[in-house]
Amino acid sequence: MTSQAWRLLRATSRSFYLSLRALPRRVRNPIGLAYLLARSTDTVADTRSLPVSEGLQTLQRMADQIQGRRPPSHPILEPERLTEVPSPERQLLLHWPRTLVLLEMLEPHDRTEVRSVLARILEGQQADLVRFGAISPGTAVEALPTAADLEHYAYCVAGCVGEFWTRVCQRHLFPQVAWEQTDALRRAVEFGKGLQLVNILRDLATDLRQGRCYLPRQQLQDVGLSPADLLQPNTWDRLQPCYEQWRQRALKGLEEGWQYTLMLPRAQVRLRLACAWPLLIGARTLAALQHSNPLDPAQRVKVPRAEVRTWIARTVLLYPWPGIWARLFPRARR
Repeated sequence: MTSQAWRLLRATSRSFYLSLRALPRRVRNPIGLAYLLARSTDTVADTRSLPVSEGLQTLQRMADQIQGRRPPSHPILEPERLTEVPSPERQLLLHWPRTLVLLEMLEPHDRTEVRSVLARILEGQQADLVRFGAISPGTAVEALPTAADLEHYAYCVAGCVGEFWTRVCQRHLFPQVAWEQTDALRRAVEFGKGLQLVNILRDLATDLRQGRCYLPRQQLQDVGLSPADLLQPNTWDRLQPCYEQWRQRALKGLEEGWQYTLMLPRAQVRLRLACAWPLLIGARTLAALQHSNPLDPAQRVKVPRAEVRTWIARTVLLYPWPGIWARLFPRARR
């Protein structure tokens, strides 16, 4: 990828950039490019500058361009339509035609994989826009209907990324290694879904004030709550059993992700580190959420940078001792 594309990745990917830079060079381009494309479409899905119908039309146009069914347009949105979009994301959308050129430059297998995973991601983003896009912040709160809807959403926007990551890395990095791919892909899906659930649980208060509730309405009704009730932090005691169920579900996904990481060939040091870091940070986030009220926007949980650096250092320094290294995740989740 170009130096400008890498600068955009760094500006928009936050913690993912750490893992991306750790990856071996042979897989950085397809994985980094898939992220750029997904971040671009997500920016359109999230912006309040567009009516829902126009947002959906724009997402469909982007989907057609990614799949090669339509030539790239410049820009995907006129600059004056992007005034409410944060600067890094605005630059990402202005860079859109060049991002599509980079997609065409990938080798055919990688291009096919990127197109496949983006089709899934866009499915989740479009459904999100249909469900939440017309809600004005502060006027109402809409929720996903059922637990199955949340599981499907988590797969579309993150679980499928685990499958993509696995196929690309195995083909480029260890094609000759005997590997139980079916089990690895299953764990990879759980890995991605677990990380997405961590984000949902951590960002609950913020999302609620945008009119979005990813906790299923059906389960809220079981404890006598409506989505709008969650705007009141004092409803936490009633929500806690439902929330804890999803915290445990997220933890299970991360545990599967750790087993996935341990399955990777030990010679793939950079790949294992790139997987370990978000898992350890996710585990620390879930541990901290046990001791907060996630309905209170003033109590937003974030793992301190110094602690992140400490865990990164441990993964590097302890790597020569497999047994000790394998116990890092159980230690992080406590």
